[in-house]
Amino acid sequence: MAQQTDVHLYTTQTPNGTKISILLEELGLKYQTTAIDITKNTQKEPWFLEINPNGRIPALTDKLEDGQTIKLFESGSIMQYLVDRYDKDHKVSYPHGSQEHWEVNNWVFTAAHLYTHSAELANTIINQLFWQMGGLGPMQGQLAYFNRYAPEKIQFSIDRKSPSGYLVGDRCTVADISCWGWVASAGGSGVDITEFPALKEWRDKLLSRPGVEKGRHVPSPHKALEFENMPEEEMKKAFEHNRKWIQASIKEDSK
Repeated sequence: MAQQTDVHLYTTQTPNGTKISILLEELGLKYQTTAIDITKNTQKEPWFLEINPNGRIPALTDKLEDGQTIKLFESGSIMQYLVDRYDKDHKVSYPHGSQEHWEVNNWVFTAAHLYTHSAELANTIINQLFWQMGGLGPMQGQLAYFNRYAPEKIQFSIDRKSPSGYLVGDRCTVADISCWGWVASAGGSGVDITEFPALKEWRDKLLSRPGVEKGRHVPSPHKALEFENMPEEEMKKAFEHNRKWIQASIKEDSK
């Protein structure tokens, strides 16, 4: 039976959004959901900015044991909170201080990442960022390289995987959940995942989990996998609507 909570998730159908709903499902929690229409800049409205001043999804609210409401944003921070508070049986984590706990952190966190607005600040500002946000993008870039640009196939890079099929240890953890949505979006990025059988096997292994299957469709149907076999011209049309509002949003943010 699902555990009743006061968790309220504000999200939309993006890799960062679905990782939270997947985690909530894997933990067996009851929660409320509000769909945020980022094409209409709902995330910039005053009521949402009260929850997340950065105006980004996902965001989450919950009530602490003393009844106070906590507001959380940034997907990695939300995931850490949910695991620390609700994963007492270590369904998707390992006991703090164990070898596996720190290995999960290898995937979820990067020790330091430069955050820069100028060349001068680059020498002085180091931010703690999550590996998925700082590392998976470059990893997907490597995936594209091995697939499209490398002069020869490097079989080790293609086939490497852990014995259990998960990123760390013998179970699905927040490391897997954090990365899954981005790998599932590979087709939309122009990457043929069938060229990387170990990666595809990992993606499909998670897809077979009821929590992942249910959580990926929150707050709307998850369609990223449909792009894998879609002709290029049809894909361009599918992305045309998004291209317009994304460019408009970037222009607005730059003001």
